[in-house]
Amino acid sequence: MKKFLIAAMLGGLLGVVVAPQLAGPLLAKETNQAETYKQLELFGDIFDRIRAQYVEEVDDKKLIEAAINGMLTSLDPHSSYLSPDDASDMRIQTRGAFGGLGIEVTQEDGFVKVITPIDDTPAAEAGVEPGDFITHVDGEGLLGLTLDEAVQLMRGPVGSEIVITVVRESEPEPFDIKIIRDTIKLTAVRDKTIGETIVMRVSTFNDQTYPNLEDGITKQIEAAGGIENINGFVVDLRNNPGGLLSQAIKVSDAFLEKGEIVSTRGRAPEDGDRWNARTGDLAQGKPIVVLINGGSASASEIVAGALQDHRRAIVVGTKSFGKGSVQTIMPVAGDGAMRLTTARYYTPSGRSIQALGVSPDIIVEQPRKDPNSTEEDTAEVEGATRTEADLRGSLDNDSLSDADREQIEQERARAEEALLPRRARGARGFGFCEARRRDDSGHGRHACRRADVGSCASSQEYDRGDLLGSKRHYDAIAATKTSLGKHRLALAEETTKATRAPGCRAE
Repeated sequence: MKKFLIAAMLGGLLGVVVAPQLAGPLLAKETNQAETYKQLELFGDIFDRIRAQYVEEVDDKKLIEAAINGMLTSLDPHSSYLSPDDASDMRIQTRGAFGGLGIEVTQEDGFVKVITPIDDTPAAEAGVEPGDFITHVDGEGLLGLTLDEAVQLMRGPVGSEIVITVVRESEPEPFDIKIIRDTIKLTAVRDKTIGETIVMRVSTFNDQTYPNLEDGITKQIEAAGGIENINGFVVDLRNNPGGLLSQAIKVSDAFLEKGEIVSTRGRAPEDGDRWNARTGDLAQGKPIVVLINGGSASASEIVAGALQDHRRAIVVGTKSFGKGSVQTIMPVAGDGAMRLTTARYYTPSGRSIQALGVSPDIIVEQPRKDPNSTEEDTAEVEGATRTEADLRGSLDNDSLSDADREQIEQERARAEEALLPRRARGARGFGFCEARRRDDSGHGRHACRRADVGSCASSQEYDRGDLLGSKRHYDAIAATKTSLGKHRLALAEETTKATRAPGCRAE
């Protein structure tokens, strides 16, 4: 009996001690839930007042969608709600193929202007020419519509007919052109050989990127008479806003024989993942130069970071955008979707480039624009100076201390100072004229919208070989061929000391 009482008393005492420890979290949780429900009641009250008292009648659906989008955009610049139309448009962009005409368009003074028809597409076969103005689609006027709205009118099911009304400078009167829509594949990679160097211009990362890259390299090697006639490769990622993570992994793997490509870490440890390279190198060990600038973001930075960390390529240009987060597209009710930031990604060395970007091994600034260039051209250059860190609400880099950040900034300042003598001599860097702007989300956006097409003026400029095709820009490849081929990156190592962020691993 005595032992029982003692045990009972001990149990009572423990109960006194333990009960508050258990009750504390429970009470806190209940308090938080009560506060959450209170805030939801506030939302409902405001919603009802808007419906009843706003100066004009409101659309309930649009109002709720705007509220949802506001909730998501408050998290970071890359989370957002996608309406059914926006979700469909994103699927089209990532798929890289859709039913359309095959033209690249922009908007000029409120009119839809054809930049160029794509080769071997319905528009080209029907006789659409660069510089044509499209005034009507199936009798419906386009004046007053946004470019997006005009684009939607021109897209449609494969095999359906569309009639566009065209105004052409050489013709006295507007005329109609009948076109049968067909599947249009967006060209994600353009290839050409300059001298003995294969140049791969990667403009986006969609489902077509790796197939385009593989086919282009194979084609150029065959045209050169074999890999022995090629001295190296240039992978141009400038102004590439990113895209699919899976394609960034495939493109990186295309040039790596082994090792980690990228890893992701989410909120919970089990949400992390990592990807490793498989045997096989499309470049067959030849030296590689990767070009980046402030417009290179997300998937572009994954590729540049992976090849840089493995010393497989020399990265040339200016610091990249610094988007080191991963967004997951989640379908929601009503055919819409939610784009939510779910993880950060890390390069093979364990460094996060979030808000920092990839620092090039060799800093080469973009060339100054011609004084006679258009406002669009100027906007593209100015936009490239904006980075992830400049965006309101952007995520912090979780793998760096304040001391690390200060050291990085000091190293970049020294690298900039090292460039001053060269700038004084009027040195020019790698340039690529591509009409792109940056929007507030940090993603690259075409100054002229893809109507049924590829990347606006970039295709024309690339074909002309503007700047990029200039031989002097590739003299650097020949000059470093020996060290590159043997992976003795002496020049890169010297520059890296002043430009590359320390390889910090997040715990």
